[in-house]
Amino acid sequence: MTQRCGGLGNEPPGALFSIIGLPNPPAMFKNPDKTPKQYTPGEALQKIAAFCAYQERTQKEVALKLRSYGLDEDEAGEIIIRLGREKLLDEERFAQAFVRGHYRQKKWGRRRIVQDLKQKGISEFCIKSGLKEIDGEEYYQNLVGVMEKKDRQEKERNPRVRRMKIAQYLTGKGYEQDLIKMALDELGKAPEEE
Repeated sequence: MTQRCGGLGNEPPGALFSIIGLPNPPAMFKNPDKTPKQYTPGEALQKIAAFCAYQERTQKEVALKLRSYGLDEDEAGEIIIRLGREKLLDEERFAQAFVRGHYRQKKWGRRRIVQDLKQKGISEFCIKSGLKEIDGEEYYQNLVGVMEKKDRQEKERNPRVRRMKIAQYLTGKGYEQDLIKMALDELGKAPEEE
């Protein structure tokens, strides 16, 4: 049996909120004095469909938004299941889009991307599927480009300290240590003497 992302359709609607770790009741209202507009399930479905059509969303984001519309767990869960069936909500697709955007635009490394996806409540299966979007050669060129830019901006004169600062920056961007070392060696920075 193949594993699906997000478990849509397998659980009763109210169980989805406990799976994705939502507060009950949601503590997300910006102004506690002003009560948010309450929507019927039909109105909420229309609004949330537009919300999902605008950009890829996670189940957690959608569930929080539905709760802010005043829907109970069962109603919100049914809407989430329907959105999944209608292909408006797909966490695997979200993970793929997230990975593409963050490694191409923001030049993030794999480790940081995985960390962010886990924080958003995306399953391991979906994360692995998303990481397949990364082209190894382009990924390494991103690393080299980020490293060269940081090297131009770095004011430190001591080569060992400079190398350490660049490596620390690249680690923060989520790149792997072995790739950082390889790129720094190619850049011509003196390796640290032990």
